[in-house]
Amino acid sequence: MAVRRERHGREQRAEADTLPARLKMRMHRVRTALRKSGVDYFRGDGSDWIALVGLLFTVPVIACLTILDPVWCSPAVLVLPIVAGGLLLRPASLLGLYAAAAVALIVESVQLGPYAERTAAVTPGTVLTVAACGFFGLLIAQFRSRVGVPWRRGGTMLFDLRERIRTQSRLPKLPQGWHREMALRPAGGQSFSGDFVVAARTNNGRTLEVVLTDVSGKGMDAASRALLLAGAFSGLLGSLPPHAFLPAANGYLLRQDWDEGFATSIHLVLDLESGDYELYSAGHPPGLQLNAGTGRWEEKAAEGPLLGVYDGAEFDAIKGTLRPGDVLMLFTDGLVETADRDISEGIDRLTGEADRYVTGGFHGAAWHLIEAVAKDVNDDRALLLICRDA
Repeated sequence: MAVRRERHGREQRAEADTLPARLKMRMHRVRTALRKSGVDYFRGDGSDWIALVGLLFTVPVIACLTILDPVWCSPAVLVLPIVAGGLLLRPASLLGLYAAAAVALIVESVQLGPYAERTAAVTPGTVLTVAACGFFGLLIAQFRSRVGVPWRRGGTMLFDLRERIRTQSRLPKLPQGWHREMALRPAGGQSFSGDFVVAARTNNGRTLEVVLTDVSGKGMDAASRALLLAGAFSGLLGSLPPHAFLPAANGYLLRQDWDEGFATSIHLVLDLESGDYELYSAGHPPGLQLNAGTGRWEEKAAEGPLLGVYDGAEFDAIKGTLRPGDVLMLFTDGLVETADRDISEGIDRLTGEADRYVTGGFHGAAWHLIEAVAKDVNDDRALLLICRDA
């Protein structure tokens, strides 16, 4: 048995030492190295030599095609690898590609002859077009180099940023007998908003704490500050007593020393067993409560200044109770206030539209209310509904 195993081992080693086996092993290593380099490149961690080699290869191919048939492949086609290089390459590699493109233009000009004698030739306009594309490509590459984020990772980072904002805005599941939903619509149809929500269940899950905040500015202009505040507010929520949350948030905002650094916020602290709640406000529009017994909406306006205006601000809570069938609605000013409509008129319109959902329940109502009340408003809009089932 031992002799048979040894003989089998020698046969395997001999087979592995053959030329086809060695070539197969080397090809496998080359494919592995290329795949690893490609993955590192598109993650932004590796060298850009793969893209550089590929683009350098396209330059002589384009030059040959232009010389053979300048009508179908004009000299201006050289802008294609230059534009791609501006997006893919680092500044130092980009200069090498530009040198290759310049040589290709010279060769084309010599082979095609003077532009005054042929229509399909290298003209001064062609040279200027290629040079202009190269200049703007170099500016883009320099900007990416300063930021430290290649374009191939920039889109991924923005996508991740948007998903993190959405994740932080998700409301926790509520026990049976409660329903919650939230809709957020950024200004201009963008994916980023200056309005955000952070929420958590505290006190061993008995209490729901929700903070709806409207950062000054709108859309992309406020998105970066909104993300920073959302992370800070999420850390504060549940770590401090409810009455200490807004003072701590105000102090954090003041320490940022932003030129446009104020925000409005409303903080709901709801007991999910009794339905009792406290509502703290920092310059935010009032909450609206639907009384199931009377069918009327009542404003819940707490007192408190804007966040980030001055130190030592105090925030007084207003108390209430959500009974079976009651609804509490929180929103940002973009939903009810515009340049040609004051906030009271907007609130009347919002409650009028919300009355349509009283009999059938408010499931799926948040988004439809934004569509009905402020569909075309060029401002961030957010709406939060907390319902207690009858």
